[in-house]
Amino acid sequence: MSKEFEMNALKRDDNEATSTELNVDQLADESSSGRTKMLIERDNQTLTRLGKVPVLKRNFALMSMLGFSCTVMNTWEGELVLFLQAFENGGSAGDIYGFIIVWIGTLCIFATMGELASMAPTSGGHYHWVYMLGPKKARKFLSYLIGWLTVIGWQAAVAGLGYLAAGLIQGVAVMGNPSYEPLAWQKTLLLWASIAFAVFFNTIISNALPKIEGLVLILHVLGFFAILVPLVYLSPHADPKDVFTVFRNEGGWQTQGLSFMLGMISSVFNFLGADGAVHMSEEIQNAAVIVPRAMIFTILLNGTLGFGILIAVLFCIGDVNSILETPTGYPFMAIFENGVGSEKGAQTMASILVILNLCATVSLVASASRMTWSFARDRGLPGWSYISKVDSRTSIPIIAIALTTTISYLLSLINIGSSVAFNDIVSLAINGLYGAYLIGNTLLLWRRVTGQIRPYNRENKELVNVSHENLAWGPFRIPEPFGTIINAFGCAFLLVMLFFSFWPTHINPTAESMNMSALMVGATIIGSIIYYAVWARKVYTGPVIEIN
Repeated sequence: MSKEFEMNALKRDDNEATSTELNVDQLADESSSGRTKMLIERDNQTLTRLGKVPVLKRNFALMSMLGFSCTVMNTWEGELVLFLQAFENGGSAGDIYGFIIVWIGTLCIFATMGELASMAPTSGGHYHWVYMLGPKKARKFLSYLIGWLTVIGWQAAVAGLGYLAAGLIQGVAVMGNPSYEPLAWQKTLLLWASIAFAVFFNTIISNALPKIEGLVLILHVLGFFAILVPLVYLSPHADPKDVFTVFRNEGGWQTQGLSFMLGMISSVFNFLGADGAVHMSEEIQNAAVIVPRAMIFTILLNGTLGFGILIAVLFCIGDVNSILETPTGYPFMAIFENGVGSEKGAQTMASILVILNLCATVSLVASASRMTWSFARDRGLPGWSYISKVDSRTSIPIIAIALTTTISYLLSLINIGSSVAFNDIVSLAINGLYGAYLIGNTLLLWRRVTGQIRPYNRENKELVNVSHENLAWGPFRIPEPFGTIINAFGCAFLLVMLFFSFWPTHINPTAESMNMSALMVGATIIGSIIYYAVWARKVYTGPVIEIN
């Protein structure tokens, strides 16, 4: 009887303990859910003060957005893929010191951009900021022009990354079968497949995208070590003096300094895209704080990984002439094969790059489509009333995603006729985006030194940061005088890099090596001005105020 009583008491205690644990877990879940709901409500209030009606779901948090931004930027992967461009103009020493300069300059650019994103966390980003900061007489046209440059820049980036993924797949195929001859039409089909892969994640399973981006962040870091460790461990190493002191000038320029400046452009491209987080602002919880943090953390993390892989490759490069003549078209693949001494091992390492580039395409399609959707919402694009529609079931801009896909597919057809012409078009990614960065950050510098921006006030309920009449800082702000110094240095860096981005890589370029960026940017500007004069000036008034 006593034992039975003890057993019943123990069961009762276990049930009570289990019930208590369940209550604690339930309270924790409710607390987390309540906090998320509160953040979303605050974000929606912030968006309302910018004159916008919230229509997208806020599914992203810090880690998922960090994964998103890291894969868009793709820095350490880009250092491998674009290794040849910087190595020819600069050599190993120029590559290292140029990377460091670009890393610092990019950090300054995006730290300032973080302040802008905190002031106005909207998917439009740059063109909204230009309108709210610009002088009254010029802000409408400047905003419109920056909107076009940003849209074209992101569309070119999607096509360019799809092209890169297709080229990597063909390069891996050549490693396994040296008799295989990559053809242009095959690359175009592979480009289509890579974009279709991205569209699947952005539409069919769009609700799972934040979790997928968190997983991709893990792959991004693990993939780095999966390549770094065998490469460094198995490869013969170069003399440190040669790595850190030898410069090259394969472009034939008059001075080594000029060659060095041109070699930095590939590092600029590898640090491009952290503002992808900006165009996802209306889908991020606590966007005014998370977007700046995600951009800065992305540059710090990707810069560290990129610098690590760059040093490793330069120490393990081996015979320079043999890697430059590789039939794959990518010197890093020859470095892998020579270093690890195994064709299959090198193919596996290169395949990691293919997978990560495909993941980057997913994020890039998301950013480009949100930017396009936002500019259409503000009536900046032809057919804006259709492009700006959001699917009521999934709360994603399906038509903008379809338009992004169509543009990439059409651009890829140019590659069948001429890869040179295609590369000229996708070069707009650097010129268009850097032009938008420069205008926005310069206008912020002007407004901050003239003291026209009020302190942050969370309790403010009126329209704010819609035009220069009512400007206020967001919750993220760099303390002065560091904010002004960083802002000014970033603008100077942007101006210099934008200037050299229009130069060819060789002093006497052929039709194939000529940099047509100036022509493409000029054509974009002229086309947008014509559309503005004929039609857009009647309907585009800057960011539309959607609320009373």
